[in-house]
Amino acid sequence: MIRRAPLISSALALGVLLAACSDNASKPAGNAGAAQPASPVGVITLNKGSFPVTTILPGRAETFQTADIRPQVSGLIREIAFKEGGEIKKGDLLYQIEDAPYIAAVEQAKAAISKAEASVPSAESNLDRYQRLVGSGATQIEFETAKTTLLQAKAEVESAKAALSAAQIDLDHTRIIAPFDGIIDQTAYNVGNVVSANQTTALTTIRQLDPIYISLTESSTNLLKLRDAMAAGDIKGAANVVFHLILEDGKEYNQQGKLDMSKQVVSETTGTFIIRVLFPNPDRVVLPGMYVRATVELGAENGYALPQLATSRDANGRLTAQFVSAEGKVETRAFENSSPSNNSWLVTEGIKDGDQLIVSGLQSITSGMPVKPVPMKITDNGVVVAADQPAAGDAQKPAAN
Repeated sequence: MIRRAPLISSALALGVLLAACSDNASKPAGNAGAAQPASPVGVITLNKGSFPVTTILPGRAETFQTADIRPQVSGLIREIAFKEGGEIKKGDLLYQIEDAPYIAAVEQAKAAISKAEASVPSAESNLDRYQRLVGSGATQIEFETAKTTLLQAKAEVESAKAALSAAQIDLDHTRIIAPFDGIIDQTAYNVGNVVSANQTTALTTIRQLDPIYISLTESSTNLLKLRDAMAAGDIKGAANVVFHLILEDGKEYNQQGKLDMSKQVVSETTGTFIIRVLFPNPDRVVLPGMYVRATVELGAENGYALPQLATSRDANGRLTAQFVSAEGKVETRAFENSSPSNNSWLVTEGIKDGDQLIVSGLQSITSGMPVKPVPMKITDNGVVVAADQPAAGDAQKPAAN
């Protein structure tokens, strides 16, 4: 009996251990079986509507008019009447060339007219006398000679008047005036310098900056797509194209441009063509040589506007966005076709009214993950805010309404 006691104790201990293991196996381990919590994400509700079809084109500012000022008569510069780099008006005096020799030429031409006119009455009298005496004391030849003499006298008068006009033009050209309103450069010549008529070197340059040209570059591929869309009736109102300018600092220019000219030749090297747009520039905010971007409103198209901040591109270049599915989970959708519309992408397929687009919290979610939608809205400046947040210095509106 003494030898059996350890065996009984060992058997009891093993039974207790197996029972404990069985109890532990029937219970969940920690929170391994708990449901994944839904993450809050900001959403906007999409509704179909008519949105502008836009595109952004790179461009460069160019002067509306440029004139290199050169003298048309020779002489010494007596006066420079403008401030370098200043604003001038059409007709303003720029340079005064010494005019004394040209005044003398005008007076000489006037005297030549008087001399020529003095011979006309005498020639007329001779012609009248020979006309009365022809056939009775005067020959026909003498009559014809008198007629020729009168015509020559009158021609000399006209020649003298033409010489006076030429002398007056030269005198007027001693005053070099501005051909149009603009900004004038510094002068290349000073008072006392001698200049020559039609010389190669310009005295200065004038540039008209209001209005101003913007030369935009567009690809021929996009041009073909636009024409196809217009022919199919997908884009309406493209005849009245509206241009908005984005300056180098990212701010939008407060003037609208209008199409001035589209170059009807595609570059053989870049496959692009030039569109020239005319913008008012009363405050001279835009200066020649500036690189700018233009947002072009080509018309309107029916569809859904997805804010660019809530979209991305997959490896195939397709537009992708995250939506909240009917089950409350993240759903990734890809769109084969999309068109730019201001700060959004315009799509026509794969969305229905009432779909919720995720616009915030995108970094912490993955496809299939449960989420809790929180209504949001997007301001004009592209900032996501709560739907019930009051506007504070920034007009707020839904991105797709």
